[in-house]
Amino acid sequence: MKTYDLIVIGGGPGGYEAAALGVARGMHTLLIEKEYLGGTCLNRGCIPTKCFCRSAQVAGDVASAAAFGVDIPAGRVNVDMPRVVARKDAVVAQLRGAVEDVCAGVEILNAEARFAGPHTVEAADALYTAPKIIIATGSRSAMLPIDGAELTVTSTALLDIPVLPRSLAIIGGGVIGMEFASIFAAFGVEVTVIEYCKEILPMFDRDVAKQLRTALKRRGVEIHTEAEVCAVSSGEGIMKRVEFTKKGKSAAVEAEYVLMAVGRRPVVPAGLEEAGIAVGRRGVEVDARFETSVPGVYAIGDCNGLCLLAHAASAQAKVVMGEEVDLSVVPSAVFTVPECAMAGITEEQCKASGLSYEVRKRTFRSNGKALAMGEPEGVVKLISDQTTGLLLGCQIVGPHAADLIAEAALAMSQRLPASAISRTIHSHPTLGEALCN
Repeated sequence: MKTYDLIVIGGGPGGYEAAALGVARGMHTLLIEKEYLGGTCLNRGCIPTKCFCRSAQVAGDVASAAAFGVDIPAGRVNVDMPRVVARKDAVVAQLRGAVEDVCAGVEILNAEARFAGPHTVEAADALYTAPKIIIATGSRSAMLPIDGAELTVTSTALLDIPVLPRSLAIIGGGVIGMEFASIFAAFGVEVTVIEYCKEILPMFDRDVAKQLRTALKRRGVEIHTEAEVCAVSSGEGIMKRVEFTKKGKSAAVEAEYVLMAVGRRPVVPAGLEEAGIAVGRRGVEVDARFETSVPGVYAIGDCNGLCLLAHAASAQAKVVMGEEVDLSVVPSAVFTVPECAMAGITEEQCKASGLSYEVRKRTFRSNGKALAMGEPEGVVKLISDQTTGLLLGCQIVGPHAADLIAEAALAMSQRLPASAISRTIHSHPTLGEALCN
């Protein structure tokens, strides 16, 4: 049996961050990863999807070039999917190398790990032990328990698609579903989204999510809300048929590909429960410092089910390794066109909590930079405490929302009033002026 100071299981954003911090603190560190460093985020999620988003944005810019006084001789956008995929693969490979550099000094074992005891891990037919073990095994795509689910594809498969389809049906209107809807609509694909909830992006306030839904509908995306998918079956030729009910009526849509985008489920190593580590419905159960029911064993990132975001996993890794991080404000972004982002609590959460609050909105149609860019769609929504003036929440739909949300997140993290943003001079003309309500 080999002994280490720290064992990390999983090489995603949380895992490799923890392992690198361990080495920096002089700890003899073992990182066990069954596939590639970088985890889902780098290899099958955030980064590959953003590469597709960029290709989609370029396709959209070319398609609308005439509106800016630039004529494209051919007059038609042609998307070469093998080249789109190849560019994505090149970016992923480059960043994977960067992660390897970050992990310099970490002993890395490419194998699948299982717990053989409270502080003993088995991998590659050998046993390893450490007083501190961090589980960072991430999550996998969820599947609806419906007939024909095997006919659908996950986001991972769609990121390696060899030929651009003519049509795509998406089951689920959350972050993953709406990003792919936006991407493939820009590629010229006929896209239909089927969402069970009353509105897409259920984590956002409905008035904000409606802004995105309206924008995507104008770009040709068909969206069905309050629709429950019943089954998927083979249609004529290569077509798939998605059957669903909406307001008590049966309906169906046909498409070449059907994307299952109904969230993600935690991945946990085998042997946890036998080792005395409690696992609940959401994932590995942890306390406020991410320690499991076994002292010295921690679980961070998607596998604990608390916040399924790459940067949340990195932040949790820092906490477990003894750094002070404010976990009360975790911004999130949706890379659609237009982008969406949020931080803090929603108006609906304020109402449910009985808080006295104030809402201020400002549209991008009054923002000079947005108009010059030709991207006037969207709104900034700021929610503040009516008594203290503290900024409670911010939601943005509009150009570069994913970047703009950082200013609001900083204000909330530092417990600043909403007026602190408006009192700060913002350069003109910039999109940031939209926050100065």
